Amino acid sequence: MIVNEEAVKSILEEIKPAKLVAATKYVDSDQIDALEACGCMIYGENRVQAFLKKYEEYKGKGQWHFIGTLQTNKVKYIIDKVTLIHSVNSYKLINEIEKQAAKHDLVMDVLLQVNIAHEDSKHGFDETEMDEVMASLSNKPHIHVRGLMMMAPNIDEEETRVYFRKTKALLDRLAKDYPQYELTELSMGMSNDYHIALEEGSTMVRIGRSLFKD
Repeated sequence: MIVNEEAVKSILEEIKPAKLVAATKYVDSDQIDALEACGCMIYGENRVQAFLKKYEEYKGKGQWHFIGTLQTNKVKYIIDKVTLIHSVNSYKLINEIEKQAAKHDLVMDVLLQVNIAHEDSKHGFDETEMDEVMASLSNKPHIHVRGLMMMAPNIDEEETRVYFRKTKALLDRLAKDYPQYELTELSMGMSNDYHIALEEGSTMVRIGRSLFKD
């Protein structure tokens, strides 16, 4: 796949003021250079090994986010290379991020992944757990929670709206109840449903195939 320059520039303009996280799972580092040339400056990776190769090859000024399921034994490889981890979905992962960030004397920005549709096939905290999760972060000085991330069910585009709306309501409630955190970011919406996600308050959309052409 190669970058569709017209599509990238159009989407960047369309989604303002939200941020575009280009899902770069299926492209090489040369296409990431092409994304940057179009003005896209955030690249989201799903797989640690592939990310590390691209990270070494890329010499541009953009930033990397990790958006896929992250195994605890892989945290140490990315902790000093990404600026945001979207997919924090377990206490075990929280503890490992704290451990590895402390080793590097840095504070890692993260999003908490919520399974708002209660799908067995998806990872994430249940919304009823969120107060416990927030409490667990009180002794994690090397983790800075910025907001929430979710993946909508694979259903008709318009039917996803209720799940985006519930996630935004959860973020608003947590931001009110935990003002000590800067809970402003909402990572939701992909190629097939980002228009709806934006209407319901998304601040970051994770788009892959709509940015490229064969």
